[in-house]
Amino acid sequence: MASSSLSTKPFLGSSRTHSFSRLPSDLRPSPHISFRSSKLKKLQIQAAGSTYGNYFRVTTYGESHGGGVGCIIDGCPPRLPLSEADMQVELDRRRPGQSRITTPRKETDTCKILSGISEEVTTGTPISVFVPNTDQRGHDYSEMSTAYRPSHADATYDMKYGARAVQGGGRSSARETIGRVAAGAVAKKILKTLAGTEILAYVSQVHNVVLPEDLVDPYTLTLDQIESNIVRCPNPEYAEKMIDAIDVVRVRGDSVGGVVTCIVRRCPRGLGSPVFDKLEAELAKAAMSLPATKGFEFGSGFAGTTLCGSEHNDEFFTDEHGRIRTRTNRSGGIQGGISNGEIINMRIAFKPTSTISRKQHTVTREKKETELIARGRHDPCVVPRAVPMVEAMVALVLVDQLMAQYAQCNLFPINPDLQEPLSLPRLEPANV
Repeated sequence: MASSSLSTKPFLGSSRTHSFSRLPSDLRPSPHISFRSSKLKKLQIQAAGSTYGNYFRVTTYGESHGGGVGCIIDGCPPRLPLSEADMQVELDRRRPGQSRITTPRKETDTCKILSGISEEVTTGTPISVFVPNTDQRGHDYSEMSTAYRPSHADATYDMKYGARAVQGGGRSSARETIGRVAAGAVAKKILKTLAGTEILAYVSQVHNVVLPEDLVDPYTLTLDQIESNIVRCPNPEYAEKMIDAIDVVRVRGDSVGGVVTCIVRRCPRGLGSPVFDKLEAELAKAAMSLPATKGFEFGSGFAGTTLCGSEHNDEFFTDEHGRIRTRTNRSGGIQGGISNGEIINMRIAFKPTSTISRKQHTVTREKKETELIARGRHDPCVVPRAVPMVEAMVALVLVDQLMAQYAQCNLFPINPDLQEPLSLPRLEPANV
């Protein structure tokens, strides 16, 4: 790239020359700023906003109405047994067209692993996963190419980039989460294999229908209970109420929001780091990066603010195995930003789907006021399909933190008086 000078013209957007002459000589900018190729390398931004993780890194790609979507997983440990079937189970839980309370878009979401696997085990090199789009209807978005959907990302994408993929919402579409769910399936398998960790999410609220916390036992909850109905609520009575609430707005062309609760059982102790990389902070960032999220809380959450310290504190005791435990779990399995081995529990709030087939006031890209009745196929409530998305993001956080803990705190023998191994006890072949 040829060198250029910024000294001969004012900065863009400036109507006058800046008074740099008033500054002390040692603070004045150089009159000539040259850009050379060697310097430009430092300015490069890699996959801005589309990559998560430090040790287990996941980059998602693709758009709702493009050729397909997927992910690149970098940093996966080698020799992990892995197949497309491992991912497909989770993708089938996320896919559209499952029932009358989800979007009618028909996609099989069949995944294909393109790299990183040899003889059915991971090789330690990047794993590429691709899922084709097969049921696009770009013509449904003709009105939305000029008129912004209220509370949707249409307007802000234009404000940021000055251009956007109109059909299907582009990267703001929930189809982007296919890559997260595929990568989350790998993370889940690592956690389950290494530490016996289980991650289960379920719908605990739809609109005004709230599932009482005491109706779900986090110690005995099973995936079969969650998957026993189309709304993914483990209580049959409240599941019917939630389905009815969605049906009411669905036939009116409207939408409702809800809450997904997620629990983590047998999470290794010691995950998370003090100050900026606290475990709950990482979980909050990951969960809030999902489409339509509006709130996050863990443990006692906002309700804990009404308690006194004597009521809120989780008292310690030593169990029959000599392990330090807590009698209550208002901390939500995390204290000081570090997992303590108790069940981690969190709740994520999702707003009503913004794309609805009811008349709304909006403006066009030309800033003219207008009315819009959005077409297309959209979920009347996102929370049933958000369940596997939440599980995936929690798994990505935990496996990244697990690898970080190994890298920092397990290079040397642990202190057995205070620490525990991160992995399950290794069984001799005769005992397997």
